[in-house]
Amino acid sequence: MSIELLVAKQNPDGGWPYVRGASWTEPTVYALLALLSAGETQAARSGLAWLRSRQLPDGGWPPQAAFDESTWGTSLVALVPPQRLGPAAHARAIQWLLRSTGEESAPVERLRQWLLGVPRSPEAEFPGWPWIPGTAAWVGPTSLAILALEREARRRPTAAIRARIDEGRGFLLRRMCQEGGWNHGSARALGYESEPYPETTGMGLAALRGVHDSRVSRSVRVAHRFLDNCRSADALNWLRLGLLAHGELPDSYCPPSQIAYRTLTERSLDLLVMETQKGRDLFWV
Repeated sequence: MSIELLVAKQNPDGGWPYVRGASWTEPTVYALLALLSAGETQAARSGLAWLRSRQLPDGGWPPQAAFDESTWGTSLVALVPPQRLGPAAHARAIQWLLRSTGEESAPVERLRQWLLGVPRSPEAEFPGWPWIPGTAAWVGPTSLAILALEREARRRPTAAIRARIDEGRGFLLRRMCQEGGWNHGSARALGYESEPYPETTGMGLAALRGVHDSRVSRSVRVAHRFLDNCRSADALNWLRLGLLAHGELPDSYCPPSQIAYRTLTERSLDLLVMETQKGRDLFWV
């Protein structure tokens, strides 16, 4: 999809749908990031206005206007530069992320486990981020939150932001599968070793950019293996970003021509990856 077609898919209210219909936060943010990375600021203005109007009083964003609860999409919105989103709105999004944690790491849950005599799992040592408040942390939302906070730390470093990034990265390293890479949640489920998935492996690697660890190197090898056989647009986008984060995406790499990009989110992220390869990224700079 070209930038022109991306603009043509924009809804009259300024947001973007997944395919067609109502505007949602996730595809709107990915579309905006793709437009901004390509220098298309004029086309992004109404999308930014749509985002600003959807921020909730707690500082976060719901997945869609019909919802009244802030969720993981706040991490995506926090990737939008503050000078575009608005400094006050962006600062409130960062504060929402700093307060958010998986239910298994909440003080009440830890007390409950202690009272029941349940041994604390090593995986619960570091708090991650959930998809929805009040639920367990997962690899996907944790990776996105780290990306947003890491970018904020480059602009406005604070001890609180750095501590939360370190906790999130500890979560990812603890949840890494035995062979490397990541499943969606635990490294072990029901007593069995979990197998890694391509999209979560790419997301985890993107969030661990700059981390030099043998476990990360093992996951890079898993990502290369996935890349050779990947047929999912979402997985391919994140594998490319994850490998780019570690300087491991071959310069000559071209996505397979048979990959089907079915949603606007997949198409926007593909454009964003291509701009990142050119050195114009909104993830790490």
